[in-house]
Amino acid sequence: MDTDVNYTLVGAFVIFLVSAVVFSVIWLSSGLSAIQYSNYLIYSQESVSGLSIDAPVEYNGVNVGAVKAISIDKSNPHLVKVLLSINTSTPITRGTVATLTTKGITGVVFIALKDSGNDLTPLVTVSGQDYPVIPTAPSIFMRLDIALTRLSKNLQTVADAFRSLMDKENLKSFKDILANLDRLTTTLSANSQRLNLLILNTTRASQQLTPLLQSSTSAMKTLELQTLPTTYRLLSNLNDVARTLGEVSTQLKQNPSMLIRGAAVPPPGPGEKR
Repeated sequence: MDTDVNYTLVGAFVIFLVSAVVFSVIWLSSGLSAIQYSNYLIYSQESVSGLSIDAPVEYNGVNVGAVKAISIDKSNPHLVKVLLSINTSTPITRGTVATLTTKGITGVVFIALKDSGNDLTPLVTVSGQDYPVIPTAPSIFMRLDIALTRLSKNLQTVADAFRSLMDKENLKSFKDILANLDRLTTTLSANSQRLNLLILNTTRASQQLTPLLQSSTSAMKTLELQTLPTTYRLLSNLNDVARTLGEVSTQLKQNPSMLIRGAAVPPPGPGEKR
């Protein structure tokens, strides 16, 4: 009897345990199914090495989904097509940008989403696409690679310029310039006394020039205040004399007898007697 009771208890416990597991699975499934997800696509022009299926998708550091598929784009082999499953409550807009990112020192590669704030219009599917496409931005590794490539090109340009600068002709020109500078320095050193004397004479001449300029200024004032008015009056008198001589010359041409008889007496005016 005891054996039968033990088997009954064991069977009841197993049935209860299985029922509990089934109920838990159903409950968890119903709870998970309450969260809805939407699919989005991104097209990456760079390598997605390290990115795997079920890799997290984060929006400003918050886990909002996962990577569902990774493949090469059939229409453009240079692009990597990545399918994302993102929580529908996530505000994916036209300003949202996806970046391939590495998490800390662990090296886990994931997709980071960030909104630039330029356009808050919700992102929708465009005609000809299966899902909305989130634009991508270069990862830090891509930006570093671009910067290093530009730096390498700039260094190469500088090296080429330096190489062309240091050719034989330019080196000879530099040597000639240095030789001319050396000769100029030697000449200046040998004629330092003459240069000092020249500077001294120039200084003296400039000092003597100042009184001369002051004297010239005084003479100009005297000329303006005294000489010029006198000269102007003299010229005015000469002009009157010349005009009088002109009138006499005209009268002599008309009546040469004036030299003997003198000028004719003008006729008397009204009421006058001759």
